[in-house]
Amino acid sequence: MKRRLLKVVKWLTIVGLVFALTGVGAFYYAYTQTDIPNPNSDFQTQTTKIFYADGKTELGTFAKQNRESIPYSEMPDNIKQAVVAAEDQSFWTNRGIDPKGIIRAAFSNARGNSTQGASTITQQYVKILYLTQERSLKRKLKEAFLSLKLQRTQSKQQILEGYLNTIYFGRGAYGIQAASMAYFDIPAKDLNLKQAAVLASVLNDPNDLDPKEGKDAKAALLGRYQYVLDSMAKTGDITADEADQARAKLPKFPKIEASSSYGGQKGHMLRLVRNELEQMGYTPEEIDGGGLRVTTTFTPSAMKAAEEGVLAERPEGFSDKKLHIAAATVEPGTGALLGFYAGQDYLDSEINWAVAGGMVGSTFKPFTLATAIKAGFSLKDTFEGNSPYEFPDGLEVRNEGGGDGNDYGASVSAVKALEESINTAFVDMSASIPDGPEKILKTANQLGIPPAKANEKYPGIPRTSRDLSGDDALITLGRGRISPINMANAYATIANNGVRANVHVIKKVEDFTGEETKTYEVVNKDALDPDIDADVSYALQQVVQNGTGKAALALGRPAAGKTGTATNDKDEVSSAWFVGFTPQRSTAVMYVRGDGDDQLDGWLPSYFGADYPARTWTAIMQQVMDGMDVVQFPEPAYVDGDAPTDGHEPAPPTPTKKPTKKPRPTETTTGPTEEPTPTPTPTPTPTPSETVTILPTPTGPNPSNSPTQGGATSAAAYSLLPSSSSTPRSRSWFLTYV
Repeated sequence: MKRRLLKVVKWLTIVGLVFALTGVGAFYYAYTQTDIPNPNSDFQTQTTKIFYADGKTELGTFAKQNRESIPYSEMPDNIKQAVVAAEDQSFWTNRGIDPKGIIRAAFSNARGNSTQGASTITQQYVKILYLTQERSLKRKLKEAFLSLKLQRTQSKQQILEGYLNTIYFGRGAYGIQAASMAYFDIPAKDLNLKQAAVLASVLNDPNDLDPKEGKDAKAALLGRYQYVLDSMAKTGDITADEADQARAKLPKFPKIEASSSYGGQKGHMLRLVRNELEQMGYTPEEIDGGGLRVTTTFTPSAMKAAEEGVLAERPEGFSDKKLHIAAATVEPGTGALLGFYAGQDYLDSEINWAVAGGMVGSTFKPFTLATAIKAGFSLKDTFEGNSPYEFPDGLEVRNEGGGDGNDYGASVSAVKALEESINTAFVDMSASIPDGPEKILKTANQLGIPPAKANEKYPGIPRTSRDLSGDDALITLGRGRISPINMANAYATIANNGVRANVHVIKKVEDFTGEETKTYEVVNKDALDPDIDADVSYALQQVVQNGTGKAALALGRPAAGKTGTATNDKDEVSSAWFVGFTPQRSTAVMYVRGDGDDQLDGWLPSYFGADYPARTWTAIMQQVMDGMDVVQFPEPAYVDGDAPTDGHEPAPPTPTKKPTKKPRPTETTTGPTEEPTPTPTPTPTPTPSETVTILPTPTGPNPSNSPTQGGATSAAAYSLLPSSSSTPRSRSWFLTYV
């Protein structure tokens, strides 16, 4: 038995040696067959280029390889020490490879994951200088062989010099000299300890650690910065006291002027493209130095239409530094963002208001109507149009007008309610749907409004909205903050017979060889029954034909849309909207001021969605639709199910009751009349603002200059926000004009 065991051990030893020798032989063969390629032969020419939707017209480029090499002697010791401490503390003693990293890559590749992690400085240098960004075990092994060969042919100083002259630091900067200028506007030789620690930190993630990206990025940078300083103290390059003195806060970052090639809307366009590439999984190195060829969804004509439409209708005397007009045009059926206007020149401000968005007011009401029809109501069913509307818990909502607000009758049809944007009718509608607010939010999400998330950091087109909750009893009045891009896409779903496509800005990505790597595949999803969609579309057409959206009649073809205006927490009008569509295109327009919550009423000549926003929408769509066939909308289906609550039967065919508590204003008020005349443009001096009534105990008159918009009186809604008062019905109110 003992002999047999010894024999087995002997054979296992022989087999193990054979495998070991075979492995060594294979490794030696692969090592000898790996030649070091010519450095920089491809790297310096791999500039990523961005094209319009035709794939031929160049829109711009990412990082024209901003690089200036400097000798090792001109690099300050602090940047050498900081980078080694942050990236590879064994650099001066290792043989150029990280065996653990290679083993980890093998296991990751076997599991189908991407290889990653723990590369030495030599390996990083080899990858950047000689190899591609391919994620595979083969590339990782080649990286190891080249690293072993390189450390035999170059000194550690030469490798570190090459690394610091080629590695990507973000902001389009390759190498320490370009990075020092991009972040601190000084040559590398003048970097101090804190600045060097920052640049060593951003190497870990050049995009998300750039302090220019906002508070979250700055906080993340501070954490990494402190780690670098602690690592420098650990390696003995600085003392613990020096680390403690420097780690408290980041150094100051001077304002670096953006490249003029980003001027106008191009900077905003390139930013959207970059962020979507990152969402697709491309690294900053691939985006800036991978030589990608990116075809976007943007068309020159749609971009031009958005900008020219905004400028044509902007009131004179109001600069885009204070008045921000955002617009976005989406193609129904594909979700392609064809054009947008961000609100200002990128060089003046990097805020894209077509992305940042604002409170949408009554442009949210079509989602309530769609939900009501799904629940069993019909366009002909009626709702409470008199004011105020009182919930069982004492919550009250009123229409515009003096006293308790204008009355429109106790039985207002769903179509009429949308035409005149009657708040009490829509609150009644929402309350009459079982779990109404929750279902309304679900419908909005299905149509293309992203779910809510507080404090959203906008990565490209925002995938979330703000201040949207299914627990909000007054969600129908549009207190949610949504981007014009997403509003345009949600209305595009209605234009597309209830079929949603996700909004996007990239059609195709190719690598530098011209081989197609990724093509965006449009995925259509049924969001709304076609018959219900036809009814919602019909009601929105009536808003244009007979209601607050009559300015859109100037388009001269079938159109549908909705006005909206909302207020801030000071009862000041802070946003005005018009969102509308034809069967082929959907466009949203938003007017905001200052930080997006500043007062419009008493500042603009008119602040209603039926005025400047609707006229801007028309000016944009006239260019967008130029030369396109006139396409008719589907006929309404008049879907009629089993209404979930009683008391909403269609009213008998009698004339609609006119508002009784408030006379129509004269032409001297803000807002358009049935036949709008040019509004005189005064200097932007505030005029007396409108008085807000606090319910349930009125303390003064309601807004007294609500306009008549195409024969329909614009409505004003009061919605409750909790106050600090202990009296249940003594609450503060949130005012929304629509």
